Amino acid sequence: MTPILAFDIETVPDIAGLRLLNSIEAGVPDRDVAEFAFRERRARTGHDFLPLHQHRVVAIACALRDEESFRCWALGNSDADEAELIGRFFEGIEKFTPQLVSWNGSGFDLPVLHYRSLVHGVSAPRYWEMGDEDKDFRYNNYLNRFHMRHVDLMDVLSLYQNRGQAPLDDVARLLGFPGKLGLDGSKVWEAYQSGGIESIRNYCATDVANTYLAFQRFQLIRGLCDEKQYRKELQLVRETLAKSPETHWREFIARWR
Repeated sequence: MTPILAFDIETVPDIAGLRLLNSIEAGVPDRDVAEFAFRERRARTGHDFLPLHQHRVVAIACALRDEESFRCWALGNSDADEAELIGRFFEGIEKFTPQLVSWNGSGFDLPVLHYRSLVHGVSAPRYWEMGDEDKDFRYNNYLNRFHMRHVDLMDVLSLYQNRGQAPLDDVARLLGFPGKLGLDGSKVWEAYQSGGIESIRNYCATDVANTYLAFQRFQLIRGLCDEKQYRKELQLVRETLAKSPETHWREFIARWR
């Protein structure tokens, strides 16, 4: 089988980049730099969600399903820097050439990773392949919105229309899965400033588990698995996560109907 790699990222404002772009002195606290950027953004757009090139990645989580097993984890450790996290993610693509699965990955996660890869010079030839070296990628690659080598579930299920998009938390809970635990995206910056990187990593990992489970339901409605296979896959995920001693996975299993 082609390995499946569901993924998610969590970000905070790129303070170093904001200082550079806005000529803000080093003595200004990080919190004030971010608040300046939020104010400027609100004045221009009415909201404080920063442009994608002004984000910095602090967590990447993956769920990998291959022929032998399922596992779900946050890349690196709490001390890993951004370049290492991004490098590890693209190394996985180089190694496995998986089918990528995301929720809003085309609209957020991958563009952010593109910009941050540029900043750090992270090479990812397999990811960027479009058929020049491997003809199999000419009509099915990671970059084309309508190819299935990367399935952005939010994009596909909404039929590529913004008005049809739904939050992962809502869809996961409607399907009987746990939904978001602990945080949401709007709280990540606050948690990061308080030293809560581990809680961010755990939150990111549970989001990926929800995404993978939703993808399995998607495979069922596509007819790529039957009800028996679908239930077997869910049982594998449940049993795998239940073996973990980590609190967030115990809570995840407890909320799973």
